[in-house]
Amino acid sequence: MELETRLNATQPGSVRPGGRTAKVRAAVLEATGDALADNGFHALNLDRIAAAAGVGKTTVYRRWRSAVGLVTDLLRDMAEQSLPASDTGSLEGDLRANARLVLDTLTDPRMGPLFRAVIAAAACDEECADALRGFYATRLSEWAPVAERGLARGELPAGTDPLEVVRAVSAPLYYRFAVSREPLTPDTAERAASAALAAAAAGAYVV
Repeated sequence: MELETRLNATQPGSVRPGGRTAKVRAAVLEATGDALADNGFHALNLDRIAAAAGVGKTTVYRRWRSAVGLVTDLLRDMAEQSLPASDTGSLEGDLRANARLVLDTLTDPRMGPLFRAVIAAAACDEECADALRGFYATRLSEWAPVAERGLARGELPAGTDPLEVVRAVSAPLYYRFAVSREPLTPDTAERAASAALAAAAAGAYVV
């Protein structure tokens, strides 16, 4: 599930960053994100992406090869560009910050539809599913230190799995977003963080 920070040149969309190559990749992925947010995965078209990015069609087809290649590389880029975890000084504060970040992302006018499109793509394509798992594996590993610090401060029982603590925060938010389609509000995020904290403190994630 780990995402490679440096892209393997044998994979679709995999290019070494730097110079014009980096600018082309950034333009293509920006256009891909816009297209996903506007029209969803099934309407993703490489010709239109090339036109929107202002690059040649042959470049897009050679480097990304398919809509799946574009989505996969976009998820890699999102993981590379993601914000670092918070350090508020307490586990409660860090988990609430994580919940607010997830809430802000899923309710953002651009990022919300983009994530919905990516989740839909992952449901019907295994390569997209692998990329999505990689994206979340990266995010979980980046936030796991907040639980590790909580363990060191005695806020959690010994043996608590830090990844499970962080996963428990976002799980109910993604359920509302992708499954039940219920509204996401600041109160929803606060409850998710509080529930995860209470369960962790009670030993629910001890392994």
